Amino acid sequence: QTPLAESGGGLVQAGGSLRLSCAVSGRIYSSTALGWFRQAPSKEREFVARIRWGAGTTYYTDSVKGRFTISRDKAENLVHLQMNNLKPEDTAVYYCAEDRGGNGSFESWGQGTQVTVSS
Repeated sequence: QTPLAESGGGLVQAGGSLRLSCAVSGRIYSSTALGWFRQAPSKEREFVARIRWGAGTTYYTDSVKGRFTISRDKAENLVHLQMNNLKPEDTAVYYCAEDRGGNGSFESWGQGTQVTVSS
């Protein structure tokens, strides 16, 4: 288990922006994927975005394409999620997760950070 710590959540009006950060402890391998997931009240947790640590390749769920950007800071072992043009339906607890082997299985999870978008 890799310690992960999210930050940057908060309350924002619709159309606004927030930037989430995830601090990753320990060594990160080139094949490792870091991802963001979210869980809204009474809903199942859903995938939002992921990035391959080495190559920087990214993948997004359709509902956030063009609005969210995932990036990594190799010097600081950070993963960011820039969220623009936020909508009330983006309201959720956002979790950072690590897929150490890059095989599609996210084994380590952060505690989550709340994002609330008011209409």
